[in-house]
Amino acid sequence: MIAEGPENGPVLVLAHGAGAPMDSDFMNEMTSRLSKRGIRVIRFEFPYMAERRTTGKKRPPDRAPRLVAHFNQVLDELGDGPVYIGGKSMGGRMATLVATEREVAGVCVLGYPFHPPGKPENTRLEHLPDVRCPVLICQGERDALGNREQATGYTLPDSVSLVWCPDGDHSLKPRKVSGVSLAENLDLATDAMVRFIGV
Repeated sequence: MIAEGPENGPVLVLAHGAGAPMDSDFMNEMTSRLSKRGIRVIRFEFPYMAERRTTGKKRPPDRAPRLVAHFNQVLDELGDGPVYIGGKSMGGRMATLVATEREVAGVCVLGYPFHPPGKPENTRLEHLPDVRCPVLICQGERDALGNREQATGYTLPDSVSLVWCPDGDHSLKPRKVSGVSLAENLDLATDAMVRFIGV
């Protein structure tokens, strides 16, 4: 695990996405922004990604039950106290699954994978009504795993709040022609998370 940010700040346990480790450029950038705003960000790696780090061999993520079990193990190791959880894409989805079975203060997702690539009919929404806390999703308007047009057609629980990053893709990155920068979208997501956590 990696901890960054003030020791007395609210804790956010942030999980990585399916294809990049806990210290990817995106994870490093968001951690830096959040920790400078007073949030203590704790990152960890799922076992399949930790194995990739040691062997150098890529392998797909484990199935959800094993990922959720590991996420719970990390939270157990942190002990008592209010904690927010979340993550990038798959890591964020696993956080919402964790939040259906244990008490956490809230869930923050950066790019929720509303459906698998190229399969918009296979939505990943069925468990969201069972999440026991507020959920914040920061989503790119043209995210290939759930864009703004698609998401406006979903029936989401009142506990789920969506913040849209203009012209952003799955990593919130806009196109140059949009006139919006990646830094602006990351600032937007950071501001939303800081407000959500109540720093």
